[in-house]
This record gives sequence, structure tokens and C-alpha cells, in this order.
Amino acid sequence: MEGFNVKFVFCTLAIIVLIYFSEHSHAEAKIDGFTTDFISRDSPHSPFYNPSETKYQRLQKAFRRSILRGNHFRAMRASPNDIQSDVISGGGAYLMNISLGTPPVPMLGIADTGSDLIWRQCLPCPNCYEQVEPLFDPTKSKTYKTLDCNNEFCQDLGQGSCDDDNTCTYSYSYGDQSYTRGDLSSDTLTIGSTEGDPASFPGIAFGCGHDNGGTFNEKDGGLIGLGGGPLSLVMQLSSEVGGQFSYCLVPLSSDSTVSSKINFGKSGVVSGSGTVSTPLIKGTPDTFYYLTLEGMSVGSEKVAFKGFSKNKSSPAAVEEGNIIIDSGTTLTLLPQDFYTDVESALTNAIGGQTTTDPSGTFSLCYSSVTNLEIPTITAHFTGADVQLPPLNTFVQVQEDLVCFSMIPASNLAIFGNLAQMNFLVGYDLKNNKVSFKHTDCTQ
Repeated sequence: MEGFNVKFVFCTLAIIVLIYFSEHSHAEAKIDGFTTDFISRDSPHSPFYNPSETKYQRLQKAFRRSILRGNHFRAMRASPNDIQSDVISGGGAYLMNISLGTPPVPMLGIADTGSDLIWRQCLPCPNCYEQVEPLFDPTKSKTYKTLDCNNEFCQDLGQGSCDDDNTCTYSYSYGDQSYTRGDLSSDTLTIGSTEGDPASFPGIAFGCGHDNGGTFNEKDGGLIGLGGGPLSLVMQLSSEVGGQFSYCLVPLSSDSTVSSKINFGKSGVVSGSGTVSTPLIKGTPDTFYYLTLEGMSVGSEKVAFKGFSKNKSSPAAVEEGNIIIDSGTTLTLLPQDFYTDVESALTNAIGGQTTTDPSGTFSLCYSSVTNLEIPTITAHFTGADVQLPPLNTFVQVQEDLVCFSMIPASNLAIFGNLAQMNFLVGYDLKNNKVSFKHTDCTQ
């Protein structure tokens, strides 16, 4: 298949962030910039790697998580005041290894772009799920403190409450019926760097969970919110790193030894030849990162964006912030009518005989893997045309089956991470823009 390198599509797209660091020589904020490794969840380097699964089985799990994640995102938008997110037992888009406390205590937690609060299991814990790592003991940290109900972080929590001694408490429930309850606290957070000494950030707010349960995996030490709300790790580090972060996702085969990267501060700036930028739109809830998609081109044929208007005879104008960019969702989800138009243009351009996806996940598939001529698809964001080669738009789901990695959805559009692979994707939270730059992320 011209322009289509099969080894790049065997990505699980549920990625683990493992940040390695020593327990000494901590650099104090303010930090110019640093870079950390992303390790694919199903890479042989991952603690979640299951050698008995085939690469296709891993992909199918990632596809199912995409659909579940989309459902939970829709629920969050429908009820923005409810504290709810997509967490599925060990199935978050990322796992991240950080440390909390002085001395630092490592934590391997679900890193979720669809949630804000950072939390971990803490002693005493009369009702905790079993985990491999020791529970965090706040009495052994020199820098730990609980936050009172007048603290600004407690106000940001929205649905926090007070106990008898004026300690701010929290209660989160998630889309898969998992939950965490405890004290809103603060402590020093340490993140490692591939480029130098670890960086320590004092006074980071997090939930010290004393009552946690549901479907969490024993290897999940808690959760690290990476969304756009004020309690997320990204937003709490905003002043120290200038509101800048970026990532470069590597298309991984099952035997790849190359890791993706996430960059903060000056290291997270995306610029130079080939960079295109689009406005980051404020939306509800503020956890999500919203962009405006104006249409897509299949080769030279442009398809105008159609939203979720119920009046088919008078479609709604393109609405600002009509699509969420999410590094944690594998597939790209498009409104049904718009998807139908894109698929029609694509089948006309490719020709050949289509086939059915046995799993029912995909609408457009081909049984021939080697002879397809797939056109470039251009995503027209406001001010930024992002050209997507076949690597970003088709995925081989079985030995003899390749499918279009965008699917129709109701009430929600998501630009997923298959479409973002081999791009340097930068978020500038101070200037409210997202930038894209074609990059070989394996280098």
C-alpha cells in the first residue's frame, strides 16, 4: 500500500508515561524546561505488557477504550458540574511515574487528560483497593499538609466539603463506577527528566485518598489529572513552565525500543518551518482541550464540517470548539453526517472493494493491505491545515484487514492520537493555541 508503513500502526495508543529519576539532586522551580519518556502501555518495557496477547488483540482493546472514553466525555459535557471522568481499570491512556513527599515516594498513576485532580492512596486507608506499591504515609513527609476549606484549591474543587476540623475533603466518582474519597492536601511533587536532574515543585495540591475502590488495577497507584482545569498537574505547573507543554507520539510496533516524549517549559515550545497553529477554545467543562474543525479534504476534494444539528435541511454553522483534541483516545470520532461525507469521498478516491469489520468497530475497511492507494487527508482547523498521511488515518486491525481509523459518533467529536502520531503537538496555555509540526518522533 503506497505510503503506508504497516509497522507503524501497531500502536496500542494507551501509553504509559514512565519518568525515571534518582532520589537526589532535585532542581527547584522555576524550571526552564524538561523532557520525559512515554512508554507504550503494551510495550515489552511496560509493567502491563502481556506477552500472551497478539498485537491485534492489544489494538482491539485500545479501540474499545476509545468508544468508552467518548461515552464518558459525552456524560461529562452533559453534566459538567458532576465530578466524573473516564477511568477504566488500568486502561487509562497513560500511566505516569512521579513522586510526592519529602523524601519523595514514587507513584505510578493513571495520567488522564479527561480529569483534573491528582490523587493517590494514603494511610490510614480503611477501604483501599490492593496495590503493588506501598501506600503513601503522609506522616512521614516533611512537606505534607492538609488544606482547609478556605484554600483556593478547595474552592477550585467545586464540590469539596468540610469536616469538623475545617479540612477540605473531596469525593470523586468515575465513569466506570470507581471512586476516591479523602482529604485535599498539598506536598512537593517531583518529576524526572531525560535531560538532567529531576525537578521538584512544592505546594502541589492533590487528593490524599483514604477510601478508594472500583475497578482500579493493583499497579495503579492513583490518578494524575492532565486536563485543563485549575487542579490538574498541567495547570498547577503552568507558572513554572510558562504554560507550555508538547508531546511527540511514536508509532510503535510491538518490538519497538523507541519511546515517545512529553516536554514541558521551553522544551515544550513548537516552532520553526512547517509549524501550523490553531486557537485553543475555552469550553465546558474546562478539563477538555477544544479546537475548531472547519472541514477535511480527501486529496483535493474538500468536505465541509457538519455538526450535530437536528435540522437536516438547515445545518448549523461551524461552531467554535467543536472538537476535542485528546492524546488519550485512540480513534478519531466525527459527527455522523460529516463522517458519511468524508467516507464517501474516501471510497471514491480509493476505489476497490470494501469489506466488513468483524468486530463492528469500523465502517470502512479493505481486505487488501498492499495494493491500496490512500490519499492524504487534510484536517482544516481554524488557521491550521494538518496533513494526515495514511499512517494517521488507516490502521491494520488483522493480518488481512485495514480500516479507516475515524468512526461516526453522536454528540461529541474527538481528534484522537492515531491522527497525532509523528507530529510534535504543542499546547500554549497562556496564548491559547495548539501547534502541529510534522516530526519523525522516532528520532
